[in-house]
Amino acid sequence: MHKLLERREEVGAQCPPDVAPRASRRLRQLGLLLAVAALIGAVTWWWLSGPARERPGRRSTDAATVVRLGTVTKGDMPVTLDALGTVTALSTVTVKTQISGKLTEVGFTEGQSVKKGDFLAQIDPRPYQAALDQAQGQLARDEALLAAAKIDLARYEKLMTQDSIARQQVDTQRALVLQDEAIVRSDKANVENAALNLNYCRIVSLSDGRVGLRLVDPGNYLQAGDPNGVVIITQMQPISVIFTLPQDTIPQFLKKLRAGQTLSVLAFNRSSTTQLAAGSLTTIDNQIDVTTGTVRLRATFPNNDEALFPNQFVNIKLVVDTLRDATLVPSAAIQIGAPGPYVYIANADSSVSVRPIKVGPSGGERVTVLEGLAPGDNVVVDGVDRLRDGAKIKVPETAGSGPNPPSKNGKESEPRNRKRESK
Repeated sequence: MHKLLERREEVGAQCPPDVAPRASRRLRQLGLLLAVAALIGAVTWWWLSGPARERPGRRSTDAATVVRLGTVTKGDMPVTLDALGTVTALSTVTVKTQISGKLTEVGFTEGQSVKKGDFLAQIDPRPYQAALDQAQGQLARDEALLAAAKIDLARYEKLMTQDSIARQQVDTQRALVLQDEAIVRSDKANVENAALNLNYCRIVSLSDGRVGLRLVDPGNYLQAGDPNGVVIITQMQPISVIFTLPQDTIPQFLKKLRAGQTLSVLAFNRSSTTQLAAGSLTTIDNQIDVTTGTVRLRATFPNNDEALFPNQFVNIKLVVDTLRDATLVPSAAIQIGAPGPYVYIANADSSVSVRPIKVGPSGGERVTVLEGLAPGDNVVVDGVDRLRDGAKIKVPETAGSGPNPPSKNGKESEPRNRKRESK
């Protein structure tokens, strides 16, 4: 410190009067920084040279990791092909009017299930009833004229045999009869057309299904060329799902389908967590889409509970085979590393070991294991991210499984291979 003061006096003596105060301030700042650095160094040396302290938030590497175990079992595993499908109704009918007129009555409720022939709507029938009456009157008039012409023809033919009239008059009367017969046939057609138009005034359902929202209200004037119609009827039972599969998967199901075997198809929601319906494969398309390399298939579902709706997106699982008595492991236990798939298997000494395995088809929360595990083995399904080969584990009391199950008094039992301490 004395040297610093002497140095400051020398600098002050050598520097001009306006520079000396600035140099003095810099020297004071430098001295302060050196003092702080010395204090920090002393505190650090004391901390490092003192007794070891336990760091907060750290756990001993020898502490057991709490995990949850699952058991390897035996069972049947379906081999499935997954696809995204669209629910498609087998029949969709847009109810339209075939005649023009005022809508006077609606005979359905929105969302109602209807059968073929049920009444849906009524158009004002009075103009068409009047047209029918007019056609029937014209028919009756022309039928009377035809009857009179036939009587005259019979009379003329009798007179001609007696050479009382000329043959030309008989031929003219015969042509008149033919003309009246043609008029009567035309009148009958007009009557049938008028009766058909009158029948069209009463609109009925042409198929079974559920009606949608009403597209027109009573009181509106309907036109025969209206593109919207009155209501849409969609068949709900049964219903189909159209989905696509890669062309390379065709051999897995084509032979069975042609042999008449029934292939099960399962429909799940968009997250594949809930099964909505079960059905069967109906048919396969007759060509492959060259742009995507896929083929379209149709599956039919009874849909008794109407869980499937037209145009709904669903996840499809086509069951092409079933593995019997397969070794099954929870899918949460499967880990993927450099050597391939592996699991942490629980040992009798409350430790875990890495076990490489060979996996097969999977379905839902289970995976088929072809090699590496046997039924009855306990594998870690929760807490895997904190484990390593040979790590100690602890099973919660609620698990009730694994190498250290809870004892009757609620405490964890001792490992089997642990020697008892001598008293």
